[in-house]
Order: sequence, then C-alpha cells, then structure tokens
Amino acid sequence: MWQRLAKFVLKNRLILLFLLLLTTAVMAFFASKIKMSYEFSKAIPVDNSKYQDYLSFKEKFGDDGNVLVIGVKSNDFFKLKNFQAFSKLNQELKKVPYVEAVLSVANAVDLLKDSAEQKLDAIPVFPKNPATQEQIDSSLKVFNTLPFYRSLLYNPSTHAYLVVVRINKDILNSKGRTKVIDDIIGKTNNYTAATNIPTHISGLPLIRTQVADRIAHEMKWFVIGSLILSALILLLMFRSVKTTLLSLLVVIISVIWSVGIMYLFGYKITLLTALIPPLIVVIGIPNCIYFLNKYHSTYKKTGDKEQSLIDMVSKMGVVTLFCNLTAAIGFAVFALTKSAILVEFGEVAGVSIMLIFAISFILLPGVLSFMEVPDKNELKYLDVRIFTNFLLKVDHWVFNHKKIVYACTIVLVIFSVFGIFKLKTEGFIVDDLPKTDKIYTDLKFFEHNFHGVMPLEIVIDTKKRYGLAGASALPVLVKMDSLSSYIKKQPEMSRPLSIVQGIKFVKQGFYEGDSLNYALPNSFDIAFVGDYLRPKKDTGSQNTLSKLLTSFIDTARESTRMSINMADVGTEKLPVILKNLRTKTDKIFDSSKYKITFTGSTITFLEGSSYIIRGLKVSLLWAFLFIALCMLYLFKSLRILVCSLIPNIIPLVVTAGIMGWTGVRLKPSTVLIFSVALGIAIDVTIRFLVNYKQELPANNFNINKTVSDTIKNTGLSILYTSLVLIAGFVIFCFSGFGGTQSLGWLTSVTLFAATLTNLILLPVLLLDISKKRKNTGLKS
Repeated sequence: MWQRLAKFVLKNRLILLFLLLLTTAVMAFFASKIKMSYEFSKAIPVDNSKYQDYLSFKEKFGDDGNVLVIGVKSNDFFKLKNFQAFSKLNQELKKVPYVEAVLSVANAVDLLKDSAEQKLDAIPVFPKNPATQEQIDSSLKVFNTLPFYRSLLYNPSTHAYLVVVRINKDILNSKGRTKVIDDIIGKTNNYTAATNIPTHISGLPLIRTQVADRIAHEMKWFVIGSLILSALILLLMFRSVKTTLLSLLVVIISVIWSVGIMYLFGYKITLLTALIPPLIVVIGIPNCIYFLNKYHSTYKKTGDKEQSLIDMVSKMGVVTLFCNLTAAIGFAVFALTKSAILVEFGEVAGVSIMLIFAISFILLPGVLSFMEVPDKNELKYLDVRIFTNFLLKVDHWVFNHKKIVYACTIVLVIFSVFGIFKLKTEGFIVDDLPKTDKIYTDLKFFEHNFHGVMPLEIVIDTKKRYGLAGASALPVLVKMDSLSSYIKKQPEMSRPLSIVQGIKFVKQGFYEGDSLNYALPNSFDIAFVGDYLRPKKDTGSQNTLSKLLTSFIDTARESTRMSINMADVGTEKLPVILKNLRTKTDKIFDSSKYKITFTGSTITFLEGSSYIIRGLKVSLLWAFLFIALCMLYLFKSLRILVCSLIPNIIPLVVTAGIMGWTGVRLKPSTVLIFSVALGIAIDVTIRFLVNYKQELPANNFNINKTVSDTIKNTGLSILYTSLVLIAGFVIFCFSGFGGTQSLGWLTSVTLFAATLTNLILLPVLLLDISKKRKNTGLKS
C-alpha cells in the first residue's frame, strides 16, 4: 500500500503541491484573524458546583476581579509636597478612561450628623488641593479617629498606604485593557518621579493583563527562535541551504495551519495554546530529518533518485504516520478532560500534529523530485565520526554488557523513585513568574503590609427574603462581627470588609465622631441610628460609603457578603485555611438558618488548579492506553509492546524523580510535561522497532545482526532528531514564566533519557526476548 501511495504522490505531485499551497493561503487568512484571549482561563467545567457558586455571586454582587491596588510606603507620606502629589495622583486616576472609582486616604470621608434632617453628611477629611502643612496636619488628626479606614486604606505600623482602583469589567475582557493598565502605571510613575517614593501595583486586572501581553510577545519570539535554531542545526547537518529551506517550509506551513485551526475551532490564544506554534516547529523538524535521512541513505547506496524517493515515502510513511499519531495522542488526550483550557490545547495540538504528517508527506517528495540529486557534501552527515563512534560504542555495550545496562537502569530507577517521594503538589497564582519580577515583588509588598490582594468572598444567606432588613438584621451582624474578629487574627488574611464595618462607621457618625462608638448598634441604638442609614436622594448621599453599603447586600435583602483580601498562600496551604474557616463559620452560624458559601477568584483558582492536575493525571493514563493500542496494532506482539513501553516509562520516572530532588513542584504547568514527553519520546521507539521489523527479513531473521544494523543506521537519525527536539525545547527555558521554563528543561531531560533508553535498553530487551523466539523474530 505504501509503495502505491509513494508512486501516487510522485505522479500527481504538481496537483498535490498546488492544492497544498492553495489551502495554506486560505489557512493563512484564517490565522491572520486569530486574537488573544483576555478572559481568565476557564480551568473549571461550567457545571462544577464551585464555579456555579462564583457565577451566582457575580450575579448578586458583581465581579470581584476588577479591582487594582496601588501601594506606597513612606514615613513622610503626609508631608505637604508628598501629599499634594498623592492627591494629584488620585485626581489623575479618576480621569483614566474606564476607571469607575478611586478610593484612598486622599478622598476619605467623615460622616457628620445633621440632626435637623436626620442624615449623615459625607464630608471629605482632607482638602482636595491642600495648600499648607497645617491643613494636612489638622485633617490627619480627624482621619486618625476613623477606625473604618485602618487596615483598609493604610497600615499604621508600617506607614503603607493604598489606592483602590475599580476598573470597568467589560474593558478587562478586551484588548483595550492594556492601555488602561498602562495609563494607570504611567500616572503612578509620575507620582514616583515627583516624590521619589516607589509605587507598587497589584491585583488581578494587572496580573492578567501583563501576563497575557507577555504571552503574545513570547509566542512571536519562540516561533522565530525555534525556526532559527532548527535552521542552524539543519544547515550544519545537511550542509545545504536548499534542503534547510525545504524543511523550514514544512514547519512554517504547519504553523500557519495550526493557528488557522485554532481560529476555525473558535479559540483564542491562551497561555497554553500559545505554546502550540513553537511546539509544531520542534515536532515538525524531526519529520523532515527522518524523511531526508532515508532519502539520502538510500541514494548513497543506489544512486537512483526516483527509487530513493519511493523508498523514502513507502518505508518512512508508516513510521512517520504512527510517530505523529502517538505524538498527537500525547496532546489530544487533554481534550478528554472537562477543563476548557486543556480541551482547547488538546484539540488544536492533536489535529495540528497529524497535519504535519500530511504536509511533509506531500511537500517533501514533491519538491525533492524537482531538485537536483544530493551531492557528496550533503551526504557527509551520514558519516560524522562523533556520532558513528558513539553508535559503535552503544552496539558494543548492548551485546557485551547487558548486566551493566540492567544494573545502571535499576539504580537510576531506584534513585528516581526516592525523588518521587519528595515531590510536592502545590501551585500559586503567580507561581510561574520569577521571584525578581515586579509583579511578584509588588504582590509580596501587599502581602507584607496588607496581608495580600487575592479576593476571597464569604456569602451569608439568611434563607429568607428581607432577612437582613430592619432590626432582624442585628443578630446576623453580630455573628458577622464575631467572624470578622476571627479572620482579622489570621496572618494570611486582611480585615474583612462588609456592611458590619459600614454600620459601625454610621454609628460613630451618629455619636458625633466619637471613635469609642465605632461598634455595632445595640437594640436600643438601632431605633435611632436606623433613620440615618436610609439614603436621602436630595442630599447627595450616594457617596462612596453608601455605594459601598448597598454593594454588600443583595436587592432581596436576603444575602450579604464579606470581602477579604488574602495572601497567595498556594494550593497546599489554602485548603487548610479554608477548612479552619469553615469550622469557625459552622460554630457561629446555625446551618438550619444560614447558608455560608466561600467563593471568589481565590476559590476558583484553587479548584481550577486541582482540577487541571487531576485531569492531566487521567489524561496521562489515557495516553498510555491509546499509545499501547497503537503499538499493539503496529507490531501485533505483546512482548514487543512491553519492550516498547519500558524504555518510555523509565524516562518519565526519571523526570519525576529529578523534579522531586530539585524541588520542582507538581502543578498544572509541570504535569503537562509527562503527556507531552511521552507522546514525543515514543517516536524514537516506533522508528527503531519499525526499522528493525523492516530489516529483519533482509537479514534472514538474524536477530543479532538486525539489532546491530538498526542501532548503526536508524540510530543516526534518532541522534539527529533527538538533538533537534532537545534544542527546540531548550528554547522554552528563556521564557519569563517558570512553568514554560520547566516545560523546556524537563522535557529536554525526558527526551535525552528516552534517547538513551531506546538506543541501549530497548535493543537489550529485544535480544533477551529473542532467546525464546530464536530465528522467528517478527515473522508474524
């Protein structure tokens, strides 16, 4: 069949090449329309209960991920020049398009009682444009009597101060958010220039925006870098510009197709799908090397160009098909999970890898048939001394040192298993950023001074309409205050913000600003204070405070929220904190009367990370199963199947062990490595065994001679392709994201180990099983 296909491709090469170029032009059009994803990655299935809780929360109270915080720290914060600059910063931030609200010390308000109108007037504490130091000092005395703002907008013990900026949620899901964030950063830089006080910026809008922009930037450079590196290796190998350009053409077309498919599937570029184009380059080049190596080695023996092309297509076609199929399986199994981000990556990568085969199967023989025959200079790589000497040593070890090979393998596996026991499963929201990155250091600033910025929401549902209206709300508020006191003592959490703090502030205002009255009203107070809680439409009472109060209770007066900012404690520590918090809420709130829900971006991150890790572990098992079925179909032998899987399981064990010994944690970005590496590494096994099977009849089923010939002949192309693959993945080590860096060097380690196990251990296993099937080999 493959002979007929080879002749068909060569006979109809002009038509096939024309159709390939035409469809590539169409896919290039689609690829040009691809867009970046500006939404937070959907790691959790939409039917997940915690995700449903989060959607319910947003429907009642709005988004929790649209707040950006700016922090400064200085003992001279209230000096005239510095405070004037800070006040100007607040005014400038309000002018930034799509900024909806700005809250800070500079625009803090005090509540002054108007007994005649039974209202509280919101009066700015500090003048808008302070002119003298005396004005600031006088206002500061008033501000220090307002406990509402303490720990919310400033930390008196560290002299750190906050600006809270709320951004329109719709702009945060569009490309326009980059300009908004850049404008805000520009304003803060002006403040620093005027005062020499450093500013720190954090919050999910900043983190998501800057990470997405870096992804887009890295994707371009990774594709260019992988192409340049591949071109250099190919040029050194083939010593031919024409052959190098042909190979690059294959991968460039493949990249265009992969991005076009991404668009046709309705997907956008995310942190994961951005890896696909450079991965296509890395995986596509070995296809070219195997095809060209077969063409060159056959031509060197026969000197017949046409027959060499037919042999290239017929003998390497089946090998490359199954190699691409197993590689595609390694990626496509992610589509079996319910995580949208993994499904997108799996579908696009799986289809794209299979298309590499179709593109190389048509383009290489078609173009080579029009090119001149390879000269002696192009064939020199077949006799590179360093590689041929290495393969001769491998051949010697396989036949003369089997026990040492087994012993070294066992020692390596035992060493790796001990490392696996040290492996930890833990992830952080900014885990993939370097510790020196400004996003990371600024986040730590807020954790040190304000206990963090990651949003956690607690929803208290009274289970009855108007359960929070009038005097009936007082028992609920008391319970919430008790919970707030507990949370405030936790080192990983900031003081909660809820209607409790707002009502305490109102009571303080009712009692003429006496800070001793910053407390919940009792049953006696509530009758008097209650009138002052009702907004008066004609008095401009819809100030920042009244908006704050109304945003913390739903329209049915049934549910209220407690907003907490917390540190990025990681997926290992967070469940423990939440469990303790749940124990406390269960003690305070009677479950028959109240429903307490923990939600927010922090909860969805934890659930998403756990879900992705579980999904990737399951997908790895599916990958093993499907690849094993492919191998069984290809070789129709259980013994060969076992021989093929052992050299590929060991590199994965070694990689897991190295992760344990080096302290690399198991997280979404590193679990990905195993399925990817398995899908690619199994290629080496397939190429070795298929060539072994093809050469066996030519050697009269002499196992020893066939194994030796396969090591010397196929081993050469395996070494070259492994070199390209390892070098290709090393490119990812230059990423600004830790997960991508880990993908680079750990996958390279896995492929290096797989190359050695397939060149040394696999032949030893073949020789041992042949003792029971001497002189029969793979006749079946």
